[in-house]
Amino acid sequence: MSTADRLVAALVERGLTVATAESLTGGLVCAALTSVAGSSRTVRGGVVTYATDLKADLLGVDPERLAAVGPVDAEVALQMARGAARLLGADVGLSTTGVAGPGPADGMPAGTVFVAAHGPWPGGIQSRRLDLPGDRADVREASVAAVLDLLEELLHA
Repeated sequence: MSTADRLVAALVERGLTVATAESLTGGLVCAALTSVAGSSRTVRGGVVTYATDLKADLLGVDPERLAAVGPVDAEVALQMARGAARLLGADVGLSTTGVAGPGPADGMPAGTVFVAAHGPWPGGIQSRRLDLPGDRADVREASVAAVLDLLEELLHA
């Protein structure tokens, strides 16, 4: 059973809904969740905010923070996750933001990624910084796995 299968089952069992806000993964997190049969019982939807201004305009990420530090940041990831849950009316919000490569962007090297999860668990929200090796496809795939692993940890904490 895949992580996505386990997550969908756990979310359905708990009566929780989930939404995603993705940048570098371009919808792959939502695609992983919706690949599971029965995921319509928990997945509300996803938003791809590849452009920095959309993170502020759609998800409510602080535009001053974006201007000061750029989109590759732990707090930006947290605000994206919270914004996804709010925008799409979900109990849980997941987010990914970072640099897939091949080269650096926004002053950060390729492989620098932040993932976050917002939900009804102690503390409410958590982010994680990743420094991922590999090419663009590897970084994107590992980012999806990391945010799903984070959610699984939080659901079972």
